[in-house]
Amino acid sequence: MSLVHTIHFSPATSSRRRFPAHSIASLRRRVFPVRASLPFPTQKAKYHRELEAAVGIVERACRICVDVNCFPHLLSFFNFTLLFGSWENFDTGNGDGIGQVQSSLLSSDGGIVEKKDNTPVTIADFGVQALISLELGKLFPSIPLVAEEDSGFVRANNLVDSVVSVVNDKRSSSEPLSDDVVLEAIDRGGSAAYLYGKSPATYWILDPIDGTKGFLKGCGALYVVGLALVVEGEIVLGVMGCPNWQNSGDSLGSVMIAHTGHGTWNKTLQVSNDWSRCLVDGCSVVPEARFCIPESQSWDSLPLSRSFTAKNDADSLGDNEIHLLTTCCGSLCKYLMVASGRASMYIQAQRDTAIKVTDWEGGELDLAADQVERRIIYPPGGILVTNGKIHDQILEMISFSSSTV
Repeated sequence: MSLVHTIHFSPATSSRRRFPAHSIASLRRRVFPVRASLPFPTQKAKYHRELEAAVGIVERACRICVDVNCFPHLLSFFNFTLLFGSWENFDTGNGDGIGQVQSSLLSSDGGIVEKKDNTPVTIADFGVQALISLELGKLFPSIPLVAEEDSGFVRANNLVDSVVSVVNDKRSSSEPLSDDVVLEAIDRGGSAAYLYGKSPATYWILDPIDGTKGFLKGCGALYVVGLALVVEGEIVLGVMGCPNWQNSGDSLGSVMIAHTGHGTWNKTLQVSNDWSRCLVDGCSVVPEARFCIPESQSWDSLPLSRSFTAKNDADSLGDNEIHLLTTCCGSLCKYLMVASGRASMYIQAQRDTAIKVTDWEGGELDLAADQVERRIIYPPGGILVTNGKIHDQILEMISFSSSTV
């Protein structure tokens, strides 16, 4: 579910920066502040209270992800589980704590848990949704939540104890919550929680972990906790937390925010108030742009492939060749790429199922297309996100390519 509407974000480091591995100890020393002041005057920011709360809640949710995700042998564990069906079928015999990873990430029988759409899910997904639902419900009880998961899946896959444990560990109050309270919090964002109708509505949108497949690869994976507020059909603020985003310099982890009328800003997760203004890159010529696409789609499947050949090496581009970036395009990180100036544009074709910031015809996304649950949108052709300077050029290319098919 995409949380981006109109973004203007800042140039950062080269997209080729490598993402170094970090030890579990160093990751657990990172501080994730609960409250955060904003980088602009709040008296003119209508939704500053909601944004301040959202920043603190998303940062605590990122802490859940780091605690569950960062185990040194997770990648090997994930791969061997795919091969052998269960970790018990492959015994290392070295006492390296793999059992803790297994209990943290998977169902009690050791198998990778999948939803009906065959996408993987972990206790971190449910823990994040429960935590954010609890905190938002306490602060803004009249605003409903649209999220991904429901408690029926947790119950059916023996995940209740693990989910409740991670939520109690990271919530703002020290008093432990019961299983029922945590499961009800998950269901507050479930598909049966609220019916919206045709009129413009006000609600929170949450993607607890966007990029779960990357998350399962272990420490260093790029995934995002995404939260936005829609007021009367318009996105008025958004927060994206990426624990493993490589900032300029040596800092790791980023939270990016936007508030209508106040631009977009980012800061490192472990620093409470180091906000910097975000700006997109200055590319105004399509052949010089840096492109990113979903990992699930190929360049040849997109209409621009009729005009350009894509190459990953920026130093060896010839005529009618463009630079296709290979990093962090499997989650909301692709929007961070455009927002931070590391990419000029992101393009995604419509898939066989409905996609969860214009469409390919240049129209704004209709957030009320799903009049009942507000969970899906139907952009004609697909989604296009750019720095603004090349947007119309790309739309013209898409239109021309479509008319010649």
